[in-house]
Amino acid sequence: MNSLPSGYQMRAATQQDTPSLLTLFNQYWEAMTGMTKFTLEDFNSIFSAPGFDMGSSTQIVSDAQGEEVAAVLVMDLGDPPIHPGVYGCVREGWEGRGIGNYLIQWAEERANQAVERCPEGARVSMYLQATPTHERTIRLFDKLGMNPVRYSWFMLRNMEDVPPKPSWPQRIQIHTQQDFDDLEAILRATDAAFEDHWGYVDRSGDEERIRRFRHSIETDEDHDPSLWFLAMAGDEIAGVALCAPRLGADREIGMVNTLGVRRAWRRQGLGQALLYHAFGEFYARGYRRVGLGVDTQNLSGATRLYKRVGMRVDRELVVYEKELRPGQELSKQA
Repeated sequence: MNSLPSGYQMRAATQQDTPSLLTLFNQYWEAMTGMTKFTLEDFNSIFSAPGFDMGSSTQIVSDAQGEEVAAVLVMDLGDPPIHPGVYGCVREGWEGRGIGNYLIQWAEERANQAVERCPEGARVSMYLQATPTHERTIRLFDKLGMNPVRYSWFMLRNMEDVPPKPSWPQRIQIHTQQDFDDLEAILRATDAAFEDHWGYVDRSGDEERIRRFRHSIETDEDHDPSLWFLAMAGDEIAGVALCAPRLGADREIGMVNTLGVRRAWRRQGLGQALLYHAFGEFYARGYRRVGLGVDTQNLSGATRLYKRVGMRVDRELVVYEKELRPGQELSKQA
């Protein structure tokens, strides 16, 4: 590893550093995308997630005056953790000094700890994300031997008029989490809906996953169970539209965080019906913009659906990858 530039110190972050980390990451994200990505509540939820250890998974860099100027964290909670996520930032005005280079190399060493927790022979790589237009970040990723592997879009729909009413397939009844509060069943149905999507990993053996799922809901003060829409076929969840009343700190954009239809119920108009139902609910609550994220090469054709219901591409993100161990890729690729 290269050395941290002279005059800077690095240490593990603590809960007391959360406000500083929030400021650093939001400034970086705003420079890339023009939006405020996180709230203090979001960070508190991440740092208190079951299994996450700030002492071993985070670093914060200070200059000679003690001012925080950069940070990095590694998320490898999944079982198996074949693709640890790395999230880093350098404060504007402190780029080009080798700080980001050092942080990513530290993150790679930390991410390598996930290798021993993965099945023998499984390929392991770390993922990082940026916008293709953020040249400093892209140059750094290229310099460190990382490769772009997937692109995604953030899409928006403006709603000047009342959205169309949904047309439901036969046997489908719409419910919300308010009257179906079985989180494990919702998680299983969501997993099944995404088993044909790029990057899907079978984590049925991850016993901690439902705890993390429940934790993310219980620590979200804005979680609204009336915005979690469940398309039910009898007692079975055929599809979901799990929505949120904000996009990061922007409370004027409603979010469809998760939209998924199980394989047996596809090509019947259920995904479109769920979207129109979510649009209508947001419109009734005074929202005039709704957003969601999607893989640009989505294997199920979701991008065509989103364009058909009036969504447009607002910004593009790219996932970069650094291989940690060659082997058999366990995530869905085709």
